[in-house]
Amino acid sequence: MPSISVVLPAHNEEENLPQMLRATTEVLSKITSDYEIIVVDDGSTDHTAEITQSWAQSDAHIRLQQHPRNVGYGGALATGFAAATKELVLLTDSDNQFDVTEINKLLPLIDQADLVVGYRAPRRDPFVRRLNGLGWNMLVNLLFGYTCRDVDCAFKLFKRSILQKVRIVSRGATFSAEFLVRARRQGYRIREVPVKHLPRLAGVQSGARPDVIWRAFGELVRFRLTLWREKRSGQGEAV
Repeated sequence: MPSISVVLPAHNEEENLPQMLRATTEVLSKITSDYEIIVVDDGSTDHTAEITQSWAQSDAHIRLQQHPRNVGYGGALATGFAAATKELVLLTDSDNQFDVTEINKLLPLIDQADLVVGYRAPRRDPFVRRLNGLGWNMLVNLLFGYTCRDVDCAFKLFKRSILQKVRIVSRGATFSAEFLVRARRQGYRIREVPVKHLPRLAGVQSGARPDVIWRAFGELVRFRLTLWREKRSGQGEAV
């Protein structure tokens, strides 16, 4: 059976986290005994860290990584990925918008690919977020060539060995785009599958904040320029 690290970035998710930890533990324990759940508290001002620590005291599979201040979604993922120790890594969010049982849909494909990435079918977010997401996907695919159908879908399973080869600089919302673009350019095989997406029932989404959006655009432009520089210096390939 595979060994699996689940990375759960969390910012002020005290209302969602208990249900997410319960569901994730239940699902993984039926798949393998060799798993870990890494909650990355990205500078939360609520009880996200305390809830995680309470669960970790009674379940050795659960670990907390904590940022003293909020550094951004990509920064939380980078911390979680660096802390992962298992053969496979599952990225999902701690807001209960994904059905963790659908890891069983991704696992059979990991022998045929290096990354199995979900796309939300359909996406259950407010109209403005769906519109922003559509525009973001179009922009990423325009700037870098086809990357995937749903760049920021937070349900991805991949081999941890990829992290030793793919260098990701972005620490905001561009993290997933850079990860997928670089993985494709380095020849890693990517499979895409539809996954269930659920409405957020608690907590507050931060992805539509103006500062988050502007940071994402800034990182995307810098990443595009970086790839051009790498192309000219012979360090990489760019479209």
